[in-house]
Amino acid sequence: MSANTTTFQQQIQEGIPAQLPPASPLDPNVSHAPRRVIEGVLSAEEKVLAVRNALRYFPTQWHAELAPEFAAELNAFGRIYMHRFRPGYAMHARPVVDYPARSKQAAAIMLMIQNNLDPTVAKHPHELITYGGNGAVFQNWAQYRLCMQYLANMTDEQTLVLYSGHPLGLFPSNPEAPRVVVTNGMMVPNYSRKDDWNRFNALGVTQYGQMTAGSFMYIGPQGIVHGTTITLLNAGRRMGLGSDDLRGRVFVTSGLGGMSGAQAGAAVITGCVGVLAEVDGDAVQQRITDGYILKENVYTDLGALIDRIEQCRRDKTAVALIYHGNIVDLWERFAQDKVTIELGSDQTSCHNINDMGYCPVGYSFEEAKQLLVSDKPAFMAAVADTLRRHATALNTMTERGMYFWDYGNAFLKEAGDVGAAVLKPAKSRSRREKSV
Repeated sequence: MSANTTTFQQQIQEGIPAQLPPASPLDPNVSHAPRRVIEGVLSAEEKVLAVRNALRYFPTQWHAELAPEFAAELNAFGRIYMHRFRPGYAMHARPVVDYPARSKQAAAIMLMIQNNLDPTVAKHPHELITYGGNGAVFQNWAQYRLCMQYLANMTDEQTLVLYSGHPLGLFPSNPEAPRVVVTNGMMVPNYSRKDDWNRFNALGVTQYGQMTAGSFMYIGPQGIVHGTTITLLNAGRRMGLGSDDLRGRVFVTSGLGGMSGAQAGAAVITGCVGVLAEVDGDAVQQRITDGYILKENVYTDLGALIDRIEQCRRDKTAVALIYHGNIVDLWERFAQDKVTIELGSDQTSCHNINDMGYCPVGYSFEEAKQLLVSDKPAFMAAVADTLRRHATALNTMTERGMYFWDYGNAFLKEAGDVGAAVLKPAKSRSRREKSV
């Protein structure tokens, strides 16, 4: 066993370190979560409560130093991530035998947690966000350290219980029981609006674990390539575009995130010309690194992109072409130039529309983040206008024969909420549609 492995095991076993580690500045080499807006969300008293909640993980003699630091994090980031306690070892999945564990099952879970936080995997690794904008593994680094320590010490006759990243402790069980029981984002229905969740997350008492971030099972876009491929093929079959492949057909969508990145692979597998818009440069680069897209297929010029689309259509080339820009600009250009598109969809993170899951048109990704922080009402007004423009362009395209579907990302719901024309007039809807 190497010295590095021994040191890693020792750090896992210590949990919260015996000595207060030095403050850790932000690493400019990784993607960081946008600032979460808490103005008008947390009262002055609740900001104090958020700090008190964070301090519960640490010895009282550290509180005088940590309290102002955590308050500063809350004001700067809208959350308390405890960057000081981010481990110094490399964050990546290791062989199971490298983990200090009494239970092989627990060691496997430790491997899964580290995979979810690997900088080559996670969207915002130092904020413990794996994908989806706010899909969290833990709320802070203290929870990570304590969970790993519990996993190292537990046996096959114990179960670790976690609530939104917070370890409630080890409980007696048996070898046939789960080693870990996890729940995330438990909200009382009458207090489960987006603003409620934002408030409770800022207080440090709940998190949104998405499907596989807070359950430690994320495997990147590969996990849904198959399902996305079947969906795309079935859309083509529904429209009579081909039963086995979609060569010579064009499929346009948006999103190159942890889930939506699978669309690029699905496009190539089905044989179509896939065109994906993504406004976040970090997401584009991540998918290049992953091998889902090629750097030479990334465009910022719409005219050049359209020329390439038509060439690939004529040659029946299976390819994923990327527009590094806003999907609304892309749809409006297609509508203006009367470009034929057979299939369209959307996988922007509209479930996270209040927090950069959907970027307003006319702003770069960075500009939109600044607008969100400086003037959230103006940001939301720009988002609403963008949703209406998005729907208008899609309606133009569908009137010309394109088939469009919402990929479960709440796009149609959010567009409808701001008055976009997303429903057919009642007289043209079928009986079944009227009853839905």
